[in-house]
Amino acid sequence: MARILIIDGHPSGEPDHYVHALASAYQKGAAQGHEVRRLDIAQLEFPVLREPRIWSELEPEEDILKAQGDIKWAEHIVIVYPLWLGDVPALLKAFLEQVLRPGFAIEITAQAKWRGLLTGKSARVIVTMGTPAPVYRLFFRSHSVKSLRRHILKFVGIDPIATTIIGRVDSWPGYRKKWLKRVEEFGRRGR
Repeated sequence: MARILIIDGHPSGEPDHYVHALASAYQKGAAQGHEVRRLDIAQLEFPVLREPRIWSELEPEEDILKAQGDIKWAEHIVIVYPLWLGDVPALLKAFLEQVLRPGFAIEITAQAKWRGLLTGKSARVIVTMGTPAPVYRLFFRSHSVKSLRRHILKFVGIDPIATTIIGRVDSWPGYRKKWLKRVEEFGRRGR
């Protein structure tokens, strides 16, 4: 039994987006044997960071403090988001900038070195896109996923990180249903 946090990274609160369905499928599977919490970033209130001192010196907003509590609680973190303009949506990036602050996610030592504070946690990143997944992997080299893994998640100590890239999300309904079942199984297995 694992403690799992699902972060639905779609910036829209409209319920008909496929990312929401994938997050719900994972949640349904995980609820069969694990403790599960879920954050929908579209429902959270927080400003975009505009000054480095806000990130390092000021207390975060209430929704960010609660999200930090959920991240601290979790053993496994699942981030589901759509690829927008070749990267994570701006609101998801703003959320990660707010939540992964010094003192919570990283420590800056006197020698100006950085140390991740979220060690012992694993993650799964699930990304949807219109592009076929092999094209994204081979031609675009999975740029945004690699950046999220290396420069954000591993940087704060989260490892190992599994990645699921779901391309051609506008395909036929059977294709989308197949992926919902597969993601539900990931949840059931706590992976």
